[in-house]
Amino acid sequence: EEGKDGVLVLCIGTDRSTGDSLGPLTGYKLREGCVGRIQIMGTLERPVHAMNLDDYMHFLQEDYSDYVVVAIDASVGKSDHVGYVTLGRGALKPGLGVSKELRAVGDIFITGIVGGCGNSDPLMLQSVRLAVVMRLADCISESICLVEKLCANTAVV
Repeated sequence: EEGKDGVLVLCIGTDRSTGDSLGPLTGYKLREGCVGRIQIMGTLERPVHAMNLDDYMHFLQEDYSDYVVVAIDASVGKSDHVGYVTLGRGALKPGLGVSKELRAVGDIFITGIVGGCGNSDPLMLQSVRLAVVMRLADCISESICLVEKLCANTAVV
């Protein structure tokens, strides 16, 4: 995006719950993979989650205010949409699927649907299959790497 200094990918979630580990797994894959010019926050080693999101938001405002922030998080949706990825413009409101009120974050959002919203069981995120989350993390991280490579190879005249 014009007028921005760079791109920061903010991967939200925790490695303590399978269904909520999409963000940290994606951050880990991005950090280990292909990304060169994109900043990454939220990995398996240093997750960004409900307990520390405000601290990261402050850090973003202080040091990355001129960056496009791409927020990534797990979400719940229709049961037949499990495994789908959503992409949109605007802020992400993390925690809605588990009835948490957290601050909206990001300029662009990417979510991976890990479970059905018809399930009101609070333990639902803990019983999500890791294979579903890994496929979503692969898809999202590979897509970001592809876009980054395309942008790096595009000559600006």
